[in-house]
Amino acid sequence: MFKDALEGVVAGTEGGIAGLLMDFEGIPLETFIREDSEFDIETVGAEVSVVVKSIQRATENLGAGETREVSFNSEQMLTVIRVLSQNYFLAVTLRPGGNLGKARYLMRVAAPKLLEELD
Repeated sequence: MFKDALEGVVAGTEGGIAGLLMDFEGIPLETFIREDSEFDIETVGAEVSVVVKSIQRATENLGAGETREVSFNSEQMLTVIRVLSQNYFLAVTLRPGGNLGKARYLMRVAAPKLLEELD
């Protein structure tokens, strides 16, 4: 189920490279990487899990509510992280110029299904 959901988000997004379902301890539950890519999504997930936890603490301290989404755009990739629960997040990486809006939409649609399977 998880791999199908990740593949749907990545393949359904123009410029999609890879997807990851991970817990905040840095343990990947599932990954999907396009065949034509050697991208290491697990390393990205492990590194950004620490950053996302810091952002969650900051939004809590600011009284801004729960963090729902974080993204970062670099020279070689665009990564979007959707927080699913206190324990899990979904990350999708795109090529520069990839369709960020479509990735965000597909992640939002996939989130309830993933959460149902995680419970």
